[in-house]
Amino acid sequence: MLVVDDDPTVAEVVTGYLLRAGYRVDRAADGHEALARAAATRPDLVVLDLMLPGLDGLEVCRRLRAGEGGDRLPVVMLTAKGEESDRILGLELGADDYVTKPFSPRELVLRVQSVLRRSAAAGPAAARPDRPARLTAGDLTLDPAARRAFRAGRELALTLREFDLLAFLLRHPGAAFGREELMQRVWGWEFGDLSTVTVHVRRLREKVEDDPAAPALITTVWGVGYRFDPAGKGPAL
Repeated sequence: MLVVDDDPTVAEVVTGYLLRAGYRVDRAADGHEALARAAATRPDLVVLDLMLPGLDGLEVCRRLRAGEGGDRLPVVMLTAKGEESDRILGLELGADDYVTKPFSPRELVLRVQSVLRRSAAAGPAAARPDRPARLTAGDLTLDPAARRAFRAGRELALTLREFDLLAFLLRHPGAAFGREELMQRVWGWEFGDLSTVTVHVRRLREKVEDDPAAPALITTVWGVGYRFDPAGKGPAL
């Protein structure tokens, strides 16, 4: 695991809690060092502060995602309370979760554990006797055990949260869900920033829709939330 923060006190506290939770932790104090350590150690997860000197956290996240296997690397962002626009941009770049400063180190550990549990589901599928069935809708195919998704035979580069959201929608075709319910049932959060759901729906549309600006699969139900229309004929509301 890699902790990236230029504040030595924050980095030390976060590292200490993660070590006590049983994780091996490496540290970086700036963006360039973070990218170098990530390339050298291939961490299971990156805890990434947005406000870094030189190369900021948003650019680090962008470069991590663009690298080999970057779409499968979990990223948990640390953001200041007033940085809502940066937080949303970080989610759009593919961050899996975020914690707002000042934060409880225990909360951060719980968020890390939650993301890693989902990441662990991407382990060898053949070793699971209870391997779940594939999910299909039109030219979309998801293999929940292998954590792989395809559209018209082409593999999609989905982050952990994007995959979980798409799998949930495919399991409930035709049903409309509010953002609060999606946050609870997909993210496992009882409360949080609902823009997280909005951002992930937008990112997912960019990867599965013919025209993300006029979505036919993941449609908006005004006053409710979102619905998955497996036939791809839903109204672009």
